[in-house]
Amino acid sequence: MADPSEHTFSEPNEEIMQATYRALRTHGYADLTVKRIAEEYGKSTAAVHYYYDTKEELLATFLDYLLERFVDSIQGIETTDPEQRLDILLDELLLKPQENQDLAVALLEMRSQAPYKEAFSDRFRQNDEYIRYMLKAVINHGIDEGAFADADADHVTRGLMTIVDGARTRAVVFDDMEALETARQTADEYVEATLLEN
Repeated sequence: MADPSEHTFSEPNEEIMQATYRALRTHGYADLTVKRIAEEYGKSTAAVHYYYDTKEELLATFLDYLLERFVDSIQGIETTDPEQRLDILLDELLLKPQENQDLAVALLEMRSQAPYKEAFSDRFRQNDEYIRYMLKAVINHGIDEGAFADADADHVTRGLMTIVDGARTRAVVFDDMEALETARQTADEYVEATLLEN
């Protein structure tokens, strides 16, 4: 599977993405405007519109940007040990969001718009497919290496994604960041029951 994001971000685009990140964390999706992004960018709205015609186009690119950052962090994992690699992936998915709760809220707001905005829907679907691909690849590698029990990798992956998605949603909707740590423990228990117990 090819990398899900083909974007390369020039310096101005990188700066706009960082400005969008800060504006989303401060104002959330509902109150986000190009003017507020421009203020974070330190330039006029015209400077932002030079690169992006609409706020929706800018935010769709921002979702690409976030996915690219996630891909970079995953590709930076040095260990080839399947169990350690799966642990690191689950940490990325369940513990990292605690560091950016404001962004997690804004992303959930954007996700709620996905049924109405095809550009958002496409990005969130792409993100989900990539995460599932990475989890399944690690699980299959572990099965092939004999580190994991011979299990249905697709089923285990879907189970882990259900744990991740449920915890992330609960953490935001109920302002319950402990849900992420509980989910991380639950994911370990699920992995042990499905992949490590022979």
